[in-house]
Amino acid sequence: MSNPTPEPGKVWLVGAGPGDPDLLTLRAARLIMRARLIVHDGLVDPAILALARPEARLVSVAKRRSRHTMPQEEINALLVREALTGKEVVRLKGGDPFIFGRGGEEAEACQAAGVAVEVVPGISAAIGAAAAAQMPLTHRRSASVVSFVAGQCKGLSEQNWAGLAGKGRTLVIYMGLATAEAIADKLIEDGLAPDMPVAVVENATRPQMRVLRTSLAGLPDLVARAKVKSPAVIVIGEVTAEPQVEALRALALEATT
Repeated sequence: MSNPTPEPGKVWLVGAGPGDPDLLTLRAARLIMRARLIVHDGLVDPAILALARPEARLVSVAKRRSRHTMPQEEINALLVREALTGKEVVRLKGGDPFIFGRGGEEAEACQAAGVAVEVVPGISAAIGAAAAAQMPLTHRRSASVVSFVAGQCKGLSEQNWAGLAGKGRTLVIYMGLATAEAIADKLIEDGLAPDMPVAVVENATRPQMRVLRTSLAGLPDLVARAKVKSPAVIVIGEVTAEPQVEALRALALEATT
């Protein structure tokens, strides 16, 4: 007599947040601590993985520029395959699964295979970085629009970023370190002022976090000189200027009026 086909399991797409384990949602922490199979990317901090039970199976599908441990199609297939054997799978992603995390593709693959899938949102890299640096992405005096873009997509120079950066706007760029020079050139050619304030937040919310400030024109030099490494986000806009600098500007303006 053949063995009956097991009931399908379930896949949870879980946001691990920007790095600090204390910033996990309660639901994310509970799922990590009870999971028997965790498929995680390279942006998940080791301190978060340490919350897993000792017998849990941890599978890394870390991606690096030009070097993928496992192509996205194979990750999709892995999640579906494990779930179809009856396993409950936690797919753990840095930040939020649906913001440049390819969570949509993985959810679609599960749904197409008849596998139940649930999304557990996390604090995105942009939100975490801004909070940790005490740098508001919106401010009544300087920004009422925020845009998120990927700086490592194909055809970067052909992408239309018109209106995403400038007065009253904040632009957050994910995965932009390797293309920092092209990004700066592109925005300046589109009319953005070369002296527009820029901040780079590296390892946001982690003990080794750095907040580096410069101008748009100085962005490529900063990334190279400071040897900025991933994970990092680039924030462009007036909200990135240091408060002390803004205060001095206001005093100078008052002195001339």
